[in-house]
Amino acid sequence: MRRRTLFISLGAAAVLAVGFLPVLLAPRGEPTASFAPDRVSPAEHRQTIEALKPPKRQRPAIAILALNEGTEVSDFLSAYGVLAESGVADVTVVADRTDPIRLYPSIRVETQATTARFDASHPEGADYVVVPAMEPHNDPAIIAWIKAQHGKGAKIVSICNGSLTLAAAGLLDGRRATGHWYSIKQLQTEHPTMKWMRDRRYVVDRGVATSTGITASIPLMMALVEAIGGRAEAEKLSMRLGVANWDARHSSSAFQLTFEHRKTFVRNKLAFWRHETIGIKLDDNVDEIALGLMVDANSRTELAKVVTVGGAGGFVQSRRGLRLRPDAPAAAAGTDTVLQLQSDQPVRTLDRELARIVSRYDGPTAAFVALTMEYPWSEQQARLAQN
Repeated sequence: MRRRTLFISLGAAAVLAVGFLPVLLAPRGEPTASFAPDRVSPAEHRQTIEALKPPKRQRPAIAILALNEGTEVSDFLSAYGVLAESGVADVTVVADRTDPIRLYPSIRVETQATTARFDASHPEGADYVVVPAMEPHNDPAIIAWIKAQHGKGAKIVSICNGSLTLAAAGLLDGRRATGHWYSIKQLQTEHPTMKWMRDRRYVVDRGVATSTGITASIPLMMALVEAIGGRAEAEKLSMRLGVANWDARHSSSAFQLTFEHRKTFVRNKLAFWRHETIGIKLDDNVDEIALGLMVDANSRTELAKVVTVGGAGGFVQSRRGLRLRPDAPAAAAGTDTVLQLQSDQPVRTLDRELARIVSRYDGPTAAFVALTMEYPWSEQQARLAQN
């Protein structure tokens, strides 16, 4: 009898918990944050651009470094897209091995040169090495090559959690730096001599540049373009891509994991009946910047698995020369919906996707995505993007 009573009590408690869970996790309004950073003074911006000037060649050699096992999709594709579109430098995708680079959470990209081949063709080293976030962040071969390139005078430029890789290489010790908001404490704990620079989305100190979260890739690459090709060249590029500004303005205090964000994450994880598979179609001439932002934004909702779909022919050629392999042929992808990319002003893709996420899911989910990508965003921007 006691056992039966216990089971009945446990069952009743479980039913109550399940019934109460949606109430507990229901949205209580949007997280409040101020995305109004102070403008960076013209003098500071000029100083930053001067610190990014090419160290060797008039037409620089830029290596975008990737880890074959796993490199962050938007960090990588945005950096490549901006630099390749600018035409001010020779840009090469470099990895330790020849096999395709796995971009997470989706897509594989063909390696353009191994580190050994790049060294053979550029014995004096690159002018710049761009380091996206990668997992694991402390791969020995990657670390060794970054150190070697730095020793040859290359400027090392990290995107988002690429700062963890630079830190593992010893390049942040004693330097001013930044990184993704979620990793700042780890960087400070493991590298106590690093000086975190608040309210700057990128920082340059003695040949080493670091940046905040994923969306800082585009303004930092624009700053590189200005440093190499001049202000007028950067302004022309900004018009083509849809970049509003690219100075180092940032509001660090606006990016914090609140209770509402945590609730959204848990609620979306548990709402298995809402989970879906979203396909993103890859065709020849696909825009790299728009693709990276669309894949990243949708995969971070915790409601969607993102797969890239294409024809049965394997690789497709991107707009600026990358060979990309979709995850699956369209006929075998098993998607609930397939999204089409817009290539006009690709930098605006994230605004469009956040507005779509609000419409398809809800505002708190879009706010959570914006937080993880360290992107200043509000419901007002979503409404503007829908118009």
